Amino acid sequence: MYDMGMCEDIVNIDISDAVIRQMQERSGSKRPKMSYLLMDMLQMDFPDAHFQVVLDKGTLDAILTDEEEATLAKVDKMFAEISRVLQVGGRYLCVSLAQAHVLKKAVEYFSQEGWVVRVHQVAGSGDKQQFVLPVFVYVMTKFRKIPGSAPQILEICPEEQDKPMRVESAERLVAAVKDRQHYALLCSQLSKTPCGEQVSLDLCDKESRRPRYTLHVVDSPSVKPSRDNRFAIFITSCTSLPKTRKVLSLLVAAEHGSRCAVVPPRDVLPFPELLSWRWGWSLGDWAWPRLTAAPSVVPQGRETEWLFGTEEGRRQLAASAGFGRLVTVALHREQHYEGMAGIQAELSGKVMELAPPGLPARQQVPFLSVGGDIGVRTVQHCDTSPLSGEYVVEDVKGDGTSYFRRLIFLSNRNVVQSEARLLAPVPLTGQKKRRKDKKKASPAEPPTAIDKSYLCCEHHKAMVAGLCLLGGPNPLPGTPLAVLVVGLGGGSLPLFIHDYFSQARVAVVEIDPSMLEVATRWFGFSQGDRMRVHVSDGLDYVAQLAAEAPAQYDAIMFDVDSKDLTVGMSCPPPAFVEKPFLQKVKTILKPEGLFVLNLVCRDVRLKESVLATLREVFPLLYARRIEGEVNEILFCQPSPERRRDPAELGARARALEGDLRQPGRPWDSSYALADMVQAVKIL
Repeated sequence: MYDMGMCEDIVNIDISDAVIRQMQERSGSKRPKMSYLLMDMLQMDFPDAHFQVVLDKGTLDAILTDEEEATLAKVDKMFAEISRVLQVGGRYLCVSLAQAHVLKKAVEYFSQEGWVVRVHQVAGSGDKQQFVLPVFVYVMTKFRKIPGSAPQILEICPEEQDKPMRVESAERLVAAVKDRQHYALLCSQLSKTPCGEQVSLDLCDKESRRPRYTLHVVDSPSVKPSRDNRFAIFITSCTSLPKTRKVLSLLVAAEHGSRCAVVPPRDVLPFPELLSWRWGWSLGDWAWPRLTAAPSVVPQGRETEWLFGTEEGRRQLAASAGFGRLVTVALHREQHYEGMAGIQAELSGKVMELAPPGLPARQQVPFLSVGGDIGVRTVQHCDTSPLSGEYVVEDVKGDGTSYFRRLIFLSNRNVVQSEARLLAPVPLTGQKKRRKDKKKASPAEPPTAIDKSYLCCEHHKAMVAGLCLLGGPNPLPGTPLAVLVVGLGGGSLPLFIHDYFSQARVAVVEIDPSMLEVATRWFGFSQGDRMRVHVSDGLDYVAQLAAEAPAQYDAIMFDVDSKDLTVGMSCPPPAFVEKPFLQKVKTILKPEGLFVLNLVCRDVRLKESVLATLREVFPLLYARRIEGEVNEILFCQPSPERRRDPAELGARARALEGDLRQPGRPWDSSYALADMVQAVKIL
């Protein structure tokens, strides 16, 4: 400060006579106006309001080593003396490593005195950084304490060039500082050793404080490192993790000027949901240094694909891309992005903090992506259901010119609850376009009509294919069927059965009336003589049927999600697979009928228990795993005599598909029922 001309009237005090003597000898001739006094800071000899600034470089950390009563009393005396010698409007600047108990004590003391409290994080100096943990400066500005004055003012400034961010409590301020310390430890660890498990963190918008990017750090030990394949960034559209895991939130500030190079992706697989662990903190605004990096993006709307939305998928992506460390970056639906270049400029500094050990200085890092753009996502509707919470209906662009409509519950953002393909508008027969209208449709205006012939979900395709287990030699589509579907969602499953099984009468049970409104308004669902929706709890509805009208359904299908995210089974809720309830299901099923269950269970023991219970109730049990997903479709029948061998299953599936594929009726050419039943196994 003295040498830079900021201030010459500086008084230094210390309780050690040897320290004072050494400093006088070192600075006496160079800094004649600076003085050194032997003095105890707990009892200073200066008059009241004598200084404009009190600077403490580590003294508070040295004194406040514990929270014993004697130690806290000493600190109170120190703070009281600092307050006494400072002028009103003066500042106490304390350099600290900000251990939680130290920061909490300082913040609580001075905020209660009516001072403005701000905590600055000191920007690191790159390779010259001395500490793993960041250094902080507490800036306490003295105001007169007036009874009944305005609430305490607490602020944090994550880096020296950022504007401060207001926080609502001392606890929140302490937590924000702890977040930065944990993040620094994480970056230090990642810079020294490969990470054995995937690390996930959120970067949040500094204004809204909502997640803007989600980063997953994936190391590939099998990749032999070279100069050009140590590190890469891969950008996807939006993701989320199970709520049982914590979330690391940084607040993002963009700085332009980094050197970026867009490179095409290498041979990557043609690209729900579980990561092994994730860090958990919320970190305030962040300003980033200018470092070399180069990004690239996966289109919006593809976040739920197995390759991007699962730990194993990201591991395969990293290995197939051929990089030792890959950071996948997901974009969020609530945020606006200024194209690829804007994302690269925004992320280039921050992602370099996650670089692997041994990365050469100023090394350009490629940003990889699918398709070279950030994709198209249009939110059509958002609302809140008392039962399902916040949800959105959005249109996303798939491969080529295809568009899809999706229902997403924001409590589990990485899971598509319902999906439907959109049909391109067809001009009326004989209608001629004027020349000026002959132009391609804007990609920002996707089609809106629902393609009811297309089942987007693989588990829905498997559930429909399993209907080949029903019936005798007569074709099913022309046979009267009574079908009960529990769980409506967007309605694609009951709609397909209604439209392709012309004699089927479909009853749907949905507990959430909001979902019926969503399906009707946004997914082309409608009721009629052969399709009725009952807004009811599926447990109550089945129990009532079992008591009043047994043995009435040919097929019963459960596709109902659980709202309890703490259980290792997200579909169905545990009560739906308890033995007393399954016995009620069996009661309302015809003796030759079929019960189809969509099971999504990550808890191995719980899954084994569910299967054992099903076998107790239904002697004949088939299973069909959905490749790349957690879903497993279970086909349950009351009679073991109806067992079909694989060859017979395949033949029945091909026959059923032939009956369903009628001239003039649309059919998804990629949907082969025989392929669906080929992987079915008898349990």
